Amino acid sequence: MSPLRSHRSRKTNTERVRVDIITLFPDSCRVPLGESMMGRAQTAGALTLQVHNLRDWTGDRHHVVDDAPFGGGPGMVMKPEPIFAAVESLRTEASTVILMTPQGRPFSQKMAREFSTAEHLIVICGHYEGVDHRVTEHLVDAEISIGDYVLTNGAIAAVVFVDAVVRLLPGVLGHEQSAAEDSFAGDLLEGPHYTRPADFRGWKVPDILLSGHHAEIAAWRKREAQRRTRENRPDLAGDL
Repeated sequence: MSPLRSHRSRKTNTERVRVDIITLFPDSCRVPLGESMMGRAQTAGALTLQVHNLRDWTGDRHHVVDDAPFGGGPGMVMKPEPIFAAVESLRTEASTVILMTPQGRPFSQKMAREFSTAEHLIVICGHYEGVDHRVTEHLVDAEISIGDYVLTNGAIAAVVFVDAVVRLLPGVLGHEQSAAEDSFAGDLLEGPHYTRPADFRGWKVPDILLSGHHAEIAAWRKREAQRRTRENRPDLAGDL
């Protein structure tokens, strides 16, 4: 089943994506997404990124974005008005609206690949006790969680989501096989890798990797990937 209620795939042949992030902590997104491959993806035009402060869509002088929950309980809930105003000012027919929330569907490499075909992603970052549920019911296309734990705010999760999606665009990694050989690209975790020196503190690189026999190396890597998957992720291992 698709994680999306209605996913808008890229309508043109251009391999690029526009991402708008709506958050209370813009620098938490701008800084990490301006570095390394994500920074180069923007320079190359594969990624058009805008990070917005949700408070810019408030209508009161104190820029209030939260209020106490109806029915009582601890914490505060993000108000619907600024979130709706922000999304509606950014959304087009090509937009897919994502809410980062612990209550969402678990994010996976398969989902990242699906989202990488989108033309425009609007990512809402939750905070406090969460967002008014009317946002989820009437505005959002997909609720996404990056794991079974709770973060201080959704900006951190949004960075993880955007990085995982954008790196799958052609040309972003610099080598077309890089993403294809990642963990979770198939049903296995990625196997171990080694580099120089061949002997470090008496720990030697497996002889097979120095042999030059490519078919045997490929077979060894597959066996090691299966072993690592059984040990670290038995839930993925199945009948390995």
